[in-house]
Amino acid sequence: MNLTHLDEKNHPKMVDVSQKDITQREACASGKIYMSKKAFEAIIENKAKKGPVLQTAIIAAIMGAKQTSNLIPMCHPLMISKVQTQIEENKEEYSFKLFVNVKCEGKTGVEMESLTAVSVGLLTIYDMVKAIDKSMQITDIVLESKEGGKSGKYLRS
Repeated sequence: MNLTHLDEKNHPKMVDVSQKDITQREACASGKIYMSKKAFEAIIENKAKKGPVLQTAIIAAIMGAKQTSNLIPMCHPLMISKVQTQIEENKEEYSFKLFVNVKCEGKTGVEMESLTAVSVGLLTIYDMVKAIDKSMQITDIVLESKEGGKSGKYLRS
């Protein structure tokens, strides 16, 4: 089996996508952060000392999507056309679930951009309330779906 990110001398390389067709690409990822009741309530009641936590996390997720190629070595820079977020609150387990949908027209997919966006968004939540709860847990960062390209559609079952 040949690894696509290694050349014939076993050196790392970026995959050549120049021969691929430009198609509509879209991917959605999600992840969760669990916390104490006190931290959860500080976020819900907008009483975190660092400011509006969820709004800041959304901005961070958008920035994370845009910066993915600067963070992940073999990712191609992409012209992203859309980053959309959704945050679900779960009062029973004191958690937030962040969904990020990323879209572009390009020669390679946006799975890494959506996964990076979720990670950065959740890390921002952690950063903004860590003074209240250092035991927060970020979990279940997964690709929910993707469309476009040669491999077609994927939907997490």
